[in-house]
Amino acid sequence: MNVRTLCLAILNLGDATGYEIRKLSTDAEYSYFVDASFGSIYPALNKLEIDGMVTCRLEAQDGKPARKVYSITDAGRAGFLETLKIPPQHDLFRSEFLLLALNAKLVDRETLEQAIERRFAYLEEEIAKIDATGLERAHDGLCWVGRYGRACVGASLDFLKENQHELLAMTEAAE
Repeated sequence: MNVRTLCLAILNLGDATGYEIRKLSTDAEYSYFVDASFGSIYPALNKLEIDGMVTCRLEAQDGKPARKVYSITDAGRAGFLETLKIPPQHDLFRSEFLLLALNAKLVDRETLEQAIERRFAYLEEEIAKIDATGLERAHDGLCWVGRYGRACVGASLDFLKENQHELLAMTEAAE
């Protein structure tokens, strides 16, 4: 999936500005799919407009410049649905924490304990963010995706809690 598809997915739910698309793709329920920056969203929206997949209108604002509001077209909706038929690529997972764990024998116990605590905090924050999205009010797809994400993050947290002693033992063996 690319930023273009992400924009269509968000616009498929309703009109939005580039800023709103960026907010949804970084701080909300669409933040788990594609890395999207302003530098990639606006060129994608411009190309989608040229291709007839979205339209753009200006909305006046009191004391501010007019804002561009994007809407998906029938062609955009059809293109988005065709994109969804393409088999998804495998998920990419990268973790600096796992690189540290891989080399646990090379670091001191305090460094590893701090890294584990930071990882606990991060995973707990992720669970809290998912819980805060109000999944009980969400549409079926978002509700399912949220539960799936919570299960994945929860499993990581549970695994780390149950097995941190093994990781910490690696530093002790090296000392």
